[in-house]
Amino acid sequence: MPIAPQKLHLDRNLHILFGVTLIVVMGVSSIAPAFPPIMEAFGLTATKVAWLVTAFTLPGVFLTPVFGILADRHGRKKVLVPALVCFGIFGAACTLADSFAMLVGLRFLQGVGAASLGALNMTIISDLYSGNQRTQALGYNAGMLSLGTTLFPLLGGILAQFGWRWPFLLPLLALPLALAVLIRLQCPEPDRDVDFMEYMRLALKRASGSRALALFATTAVTFIILYGVLISFLPVYLAETFDAEPWAIGMIFASTSLATAIMSTQLGRLARVVPPSGLLVAAFVLYAVSAVLIPLMPSLWWVLLPIMIFGVAQGLNIPCVQTLLADLAPMEQRGAFMALNGTVLRVGQTLGPVVMGTSYAVAGYWGVFITGAVLALSVCVLVLLTLREG
Repeated sequence: MPIAPQKLHLDRNLHILFGVTLIVVMGVSSIAPAFPPIMEAFGLTATKVAWLVTAFTLPGVFLTPVFGILADRHGRKKVLVPALVCFGIFGAACTLADSFAMLVGLRFLQGVGAASLGALNMTIISDLYSGNQRTQALGYNAGMLSLGTTLFPLLGGILAQFGWRWPFLLPLLALPLALAVLIRLQCPEPDRDVDFMEYMRLALKRASGSRALALFATTAVTFIILYGVLISFLPVYLAETFDAEPWAIGMIFASTSLATAIMSTQLGRLARVVPPSGLLVAAFVLYAVSAVLIPLMPSLWWVLLPIMIFGVAQGLNIPCVQTLLADLAPMEQRGAFMALNGTVLRVGQTLGPVVMGTSYAVAGYWGVFITGAVLALSVCVLVLLTLREG
């Protein structure tokens, strides 16, 4: 295993993996500002243009576990390098699309390349580091993820000013990164001598344990809350309640990413005194507090308070779940573990708008926020019952 430097943020391997993290974020956030000119160019409705997101994320639902198994059986870099090349080539090819059907098809192929990136990135970080260094590295990576979600929409918006095709040139950055991964990334590879059936038996046994199932459930609820409360309903709530302009809504969402980034980078220090399960409980209490406070805020800019609390919760939660999952799985099965968590994440993304839409239909916005709070507190109970140390 490569030896990480004493100062983790100076590790070249981690820098390369940060690049992969930014590529993961780029897939959707950089092209969203181009949706209005794409709609105009092809005569689309808002519902139809959303297929550019669906086509990109759909391959991950089915292929992420497959790529996780391949990474365990054949090596991390042998999956990561072709995935980055696929992402870059088909992403850039979108600039050549002369019909919406062709554009959707190319986005699907780009999504095939993207399917393994997030889970495999987490796997390699977990392979490289252990103990508090792992928690710290995953925290830094979550901070980089938040930075990308803030910067790529701005960059995509600037490029979209020159035409809808321009943001699709950004995926070309994946090609030199693939070369860097191939030549410069030093990562340990799992033992591939284990019989495939024995590998599957051990992986399924570990993945079906109570702690693993609790962590998968935690991931699902996290993204039900994020995509249901925050992404699907909060913008509409702010517009209807406070007559918020799009730029103001964007600023509020950027504050969430800022809070997440700051908290994620401090996670290593917190983890020295508080176990990951304790940080998880704190995170979901903060989710609940945030959800309850949002509808109580008297004006638009007061909403920054609960939104930044939400961001702090994200910064605590996601790296902790990744750390606990990595601790459960040996290197030989870690790729499958992280990939399965990635699939659960996408299920949560899908269920979030449906669950909160049902709550809204029954009880309006208060129903959405209270449902989010109840789900968050239910995870606190789950963590206390299944994930307490010792």
